[in-house]
Amino acid sequence: MTDTSTPERQRLDFESDAGAGRSKFVAGGIALLIALWMGSGFVMPTEEEAAEDTGPITPSAVTVAVRGSTAEAVTQVFVAEGQALPDRDTQVRAEAGGEIAEVLVSKGEDVSAGDLIARLNTTARESDLARAQEELNRAQREYDNAQALLDRGVATVDRVSEARASLAAARSAVTSAEEAMRDTEIRAPFAGRLEELDISAGEFVSVGEDFARLVDNTPLTIRVQIPQQSLKYIAVGQAADVSFITGIDAKGTVKFLSSSASAETRTFTAEIEVENADGSIPAGISARVRIPTGDTQAHFVSPAILSLNTDGTLGVKTVDEEDKVVFNRIAIVRAQTDGIWIAGLPEKAEIITIGQGFVNHGETVNPQPESALAEAPVEALAASVSGLDEPEETDTGNGQITGTAEAAQAEPVE
Repeated sequence: MTDTSTPERQRLDFESDAGAGRSKFVAGGIALLIALWMGSGFVMPTEEEAAEDTGPITPSAVTVAVRGSTAEAVTQVFVAEGQALPDRDTQVRAEAGGEIAEVLVSKGEDVSAGDLIARLNTTARESDLARAQEELNRAQREYDNAQALLDRGVATVDRVSEARASLAAARSAVTSAEEAMRDTEIRAPFAGRLEELDISAGEFVSVGEDFARLVDNTPLTIRVQIPQQSLKYIAVGQAADVSFITGIDAKGTVKFLSSSASAETRTFTAEIEVENADGSIPAGISARVRIPTGDTQAHFVSPAILSLNTDGTLGVKTVDEEDKVVFNRIAIVRAQTDGIWIAGLPEKAEIITIGQGFVNHGETVNPQPESALAEAPVEALAASVSGLDEPEETDTGNGQITGTAEAAQAEPVE
């Protein structure tokens, strides 16, 4: 039988080759070179690192722009929103019932006090008046006859008294009939404008029925609410400036000030009277009232320079004589379209107008006039605000500026 088993494979061995150990030496040499190169920074430091420290670096003071400001006398003003109310506003009512015979005015027409607005049908009342007149004539004759008979001694005193009572009753009936006739004429109780008129000829009105509205807006009354803390500044007789929403401005006078506060709002009601002789200012429109309350010393600044400290207090940063930043808590005295008046600064102050956002209270700064800093190149301005040293010269082209956006907002307003 033939032996078919596979002969055992023999393991290859290169240890006996002459170049088998060369790769280990090459790899080891490369690793050694890399280690020496990475550590060369400690053995051979660069020129910059080899330079010895001369001591701690002292940061330069931040450059800020300042503008001198002197306080001026400013009139403090109390401002409130209100509504224009007519001097008188009433409903015209019928004093008697009946059919409307004629209407003599139209809706929207101006009337004077006592002008006839409408007239009721008088047929029945004319009859009542005529009957009362006849009864009065009869009672008068009876009284005259009784008095004559008494004078001749024929009549008694009681008969005369009865005749006198009948005469008085007849006179009263005539007076009532005449009053009923007058009630048929509906007249304007005061001068004004008919804002409503809801009757026409042929309609029937009842006694006490409202059929017209009469408004008198000469003068007008502006009603505003005064907060508790501002009540001490307002008094009856003070002058006031009133601006209506229609664009009309007028002068007024405080005519009324309540002595008790509203339970809901804790405010006091004040009324300002405005003359409106020609009636050109309508009632019911909104109005803004400005009441001068006194003078105070204040600085005029741009709102852009206002800052908030860490606890949210509104203020303005200034520079003192030692070039240190001072945070001044301020109060807004008056606001205008071109700036605001603030109180709380010294009479004369160097106000930081550019860079106030990069400095804090107590820091030493390098204050520069606002005009000089606004004309500096862009790179110099950026470096000065950020507190860096002077930058290297670079090609800026025509990079001259007239001031940053912040500086532009801080420009003084004439």
